[in-house]
Amino acid sequence: MQRDQRHANAYIFGAVCPARDKGVALVLPHSDTHAMKLHLAAISKHAAPGVHAVVIVDGAGWHIADALIVPDNISLLFLPPYSPELNAQENIWQYLRQNFLAGRIFETYDDIVQACSSAWIALTAEAGRITSIASRSWLQC
Repeated sequence: MQRDQRHANAYIFGAVCPARDKGVALVLPHSDTHAMKLHLAAISKHAAPGVHAVVIVDGAGWHIADALIVPDNISLLFLPPYSPELNAQENIWQYLRQNFLAGRIFETYDDIVQACSSAWIALTAEAGRITSIASRSWLQC
């Protein structure tokens, strides 16, 4: 049996604000502290003026690294271990996989990046989609 053994990854670092129905993301080649630093800088830049953003994160190494620089207008809220159901962003990832990314074969790395970018753009372009996926009755923004 022949199999395609090629392997390449791209990572979507994304965050959403259900109250504003907005999101910001970067598609990056690595999932590490440097990528998280770039992501936090992007969130900081796109936060509404005068707003202090709270970013919910799990215990991934790049979320807790000593070298991570957190902008002044952001605080990180750490989830308890093994509790992805508390992070609405997990529902965003599920939506992107189910509707745009799962079950596809890509010819090149650039095709992977393009698919990730297009999926995020489609998510953020549909009015109300982020709010409908990521809102929680117990979370006040």
